Parts: sequence; C-alpha cells; structure tokens
Amino acid sequence: MKYCKRCLQTDTRPGTKFDAEGICPACRYHETLTDVDWEERRNEIDEIVAFGKKHNQSGYDCIIGVSGGKDSTRQAFFVKDVLKMKPLLVCLSYPPEQVTQRGVDNVSNMIRHGFDCITVNPAPQVWRKLMRKGFFEFTNWCKSTELALFSSVPRLAIAYQIPLIWWGENSALQLGDLNVMGKSGSDGNNLRNMNTLGGGDITWLINDEIKKNQLLQYSYPSIKEMDDANLKITFLGYFWKDWSLIENGNFSALRGLDIRNEPPQDIGDPLGITSLDEDWVTFNQMIKYLKFGFGRVSDYVNEDIRNGRMTRDEAITLLKKYDGHCSPKYIKSFCNYIGITVEEFWKHVNKSVNKELFELTSEGSWKPKFEVGVGL
Repeated sequence: MKYCKRCLQTDTRPGTKFDAEGICPACRYHETLTDVDWEERRNEIDEIVAFGKKHNQSGYDCIIGVSGGKDSTRQAFFVKDVLKMKPLLVCLSYPPEQVTQRGVDNVSNMIRHGFDCITVNPAPQVWRKLMRKGFFEFTNWCKSTELALFSSVPRLAIAYQIPLIWWGENSALQLGDLNVMGKSGSDGNNLRNMNTLGGGDITWLINDEIKKNQLLQYSYPSIKEMDDANLKITFLGYFWKDWSLIENGNFSALRGLDIRNEPPQDIGDPLGITSLDEDWVTFNQMIKYLKFGFGRVSDYVNEDIRNGRMTRDEAITLLKKYDGHCSPKYIKSFCNYIGITVEEFWKHVNKSVNKELFELTSEGSWKPKFEVGVGL
C-alpha cells in the first residue's frame, strides 16, 4: 500500500494507478486546472445545452438524478438558473426502513423550489433480498442498490425520450477511478464501468427467488439501447472551477439543505454533508476502510489538500481520528433489516478485512498495520 506523494490517496483504490513519480490521477488532473480555458469549456457546455433543447420531445430538456443531497441540489439550480433549461429530476427512493426523514425533507425542499421530480420505488422485498445477497457475497450491501441508483436515470431518460442526462463529478478525474474515463472529461457514457457497477452485470442478482423480469430497475441500459436513444451523459463537475464537497455543501445548505449533526466519530464524516438520505452507507464506508485502507474522510481531505485548504499533515491527523468510524446503532439497524444478528454481521465482515493492511488486537478490534501518509 502506497500513498500519493501529494495527497492521501492510496494505490488500493480500485481502478486507480499512480504515475512514475508516485502522484495519483486526481492530483494530476487538479494540476491541469490552472491552465484550463474556462470560456472554452463554457462554449462546450453551450453546445450540450443546445443538444438537449433540440431533442426536447417531452417538455423537458434534460434529466438530473437527485438524492436531495448537496451535489444534486447544486446541479439542479445550475441547470435551471444558469443554463436556463427545464430539467426533470429523478429520485430513487429507499424503503421506509432505510430512508431518513432528512432525506425526505431534502427532496421536498427541491420540489418547493419549483422542480418537477419523479420518484422511482423498486419493489421493497426484492430490494431487501438483494441487499442481503450483496452483503454476504461481496460484503457490500450497496452492490445492488448502486445498480438501481445509476440505472434508474438512463432507464427513465430512454422511456421519456430525454436524451441528455447531467451527472455530477467525473470519478475518473476527481477521484481516480480510471475505468469511467470516456472520450473527454465531460463524457459520462462510460459510467457503467465504474467499480461498483461492474459494467452493468446483473447475472449475480438472479437466483431461484429473484428472476430477471424483476430486475428492470437494476439493469443498466446496454450500449445499443443508449446508442439507439442517442443518450448523452455529461459530467457537470467538469465545467465548474469550484466543484467540491465544501462548495456544493455551502451552496445547498443556503438553499434549505438539511445536513447531519451527529458527532464525526459516529459517522466517519467531520462535516456531516454526505449520505444525508440514509444511514447505512456510513458503515459501508467503514467496511471499505477495512478492505482498502481508506474511507469517506480520505475523499474529503484529499480535495482540501489539492485546493490548499489543508496541509497533508493536518489531513493525516483527521484520517487517524475519523476515517472508518461508525456508530454501532447503524450496524444494528441494518442487521435488523436483513434479519441477522450483530455477531453474524461481524463474523462475515471479519472474513473480508484486508489482513495485509490490518491486524486483530486482543480486544477484538482491527488495527492498521500501515502508517497513515506513509503506507506499508
């Protein structure tokens, strides 16, 4: 395990590759922003806006997938107020046991601001079974829900004949998942290749209980389906000089976004502006930390280091203090939902811990073998 020489990105992130100087792709991309001709990028986005308006068949120029969170809120306002487009918002809703009141209120806040929004609600019993399956097969309950989250937007775009989709950040450029990289920095048509989607493969979801005809919302459109619909997915973050967790959070909070107020050690999040609509992603970030040696706080501090808000040493202190943390109450809530005990949860999670990166202490907790900022 190695760390980027500039930030605290690890080379254990799926899909990333450091260069010969030990610099991660996200830092290299950030380096190029000083030379960007932002006016030229504005001309590019104007062409994309024209594409959306030209192919308006339903009264909407474009679609935006939203959760009511900071990124989607800022995107929606930008598209409506700056680009002067008529967006249709699409929200994949969680079952009642999973969704937070905060998440419901944040989507309602967007509707109050005048946006039209369609909510997609996958069958709750199938949802529960697939979450359990993802947890026990991959130690990642999000494996199926991410498929539904990312697939619902292009599925609806095809059904409503709205060929332009605005997405947020390009994870190839801003996080380093190079599998997502398309023909340009704004091209999002390779989203299917991101680590969590695995190319859109749903064969692992099918078994005696769950049939293919129950999985439409989990099935990412094929390349042919997208080509036939002339579908264009575009990363808005590529066009914003100030796209960041902090800027998006501040913008959205000023427009009614309700953020978290839990202690950072309970949620592994010192700012409380991520995963507002449900609580279980918090412990999934903890599991990610135990698999790869980095969690949610890593993404925060890496961005702050690149933007000059924080030194590398200050970031190391935050990672040691909060990365991979999660309150037991969220774990218990999830266990109740999929019908297992907390003991069964940890028995399974312990099998997936990266033993090269962590060792079990006499107290039964996992201790990193690596030194934050240095590696192994």
